[in-house]
Amino acid sequence: MAKPLVGIIMGSSSDWETMQHAAAQLEALGVPFEKRVVSAHRTPKLMVSYAESAERRGLKLIIAGAGGAAHLPGMTASLTTLPVLGVPVESKALQGLDSLLSIAQMPGGVPVATFAIGKAGAINAALFAASLLAQSDAKTKRAWQDFRTAQTKKVLKTKLP
Repeated sequence: MAKPLVGIIMGSSSDWETMQHAAAQLEALGVPFEKRVVSAHRTPKLMVSYAESAERRGLKLIIAGAGGAAHLPGMTASLTTLPVLGVPVESKALQGLDSLLSIAQMPGGVPVATFAIGKAGAINAALFAASLLAQSDAKTKRAWQDFRTAQTKKVLKTKLP
């Protein structure tokens, strides 16, 4: 089993419904990853140790999904110099708008790349992760290029009624 290059973390197990799409996309591209529930509110010491050890453990970036107050991506970014990709998870109260704004409104100096709410955001975070990794990893670059080529061919083959 290959050493994980990407960490997928989420604030609670219910976020897996969204974050599984990031995992599936990375798997399809052959990018090794790990996945874990790491709550900024319920397990803050775990969050600190996870973020602080990520680079040492060989991770190249972290995809962090969170709903509601959505502190996990920003807090993780504050504890590591690795890129953090934030995925807003749809919340019941505000349909994920609260999550999106919490992740996107990071103060200057602590960047978090922020994606769309829900499934599309999780998929695009994984694709963005692959595009970043492709800059220095030949295997990922081939997988990324193959994905882009296949996507283009699919669109070009589309026939409308």
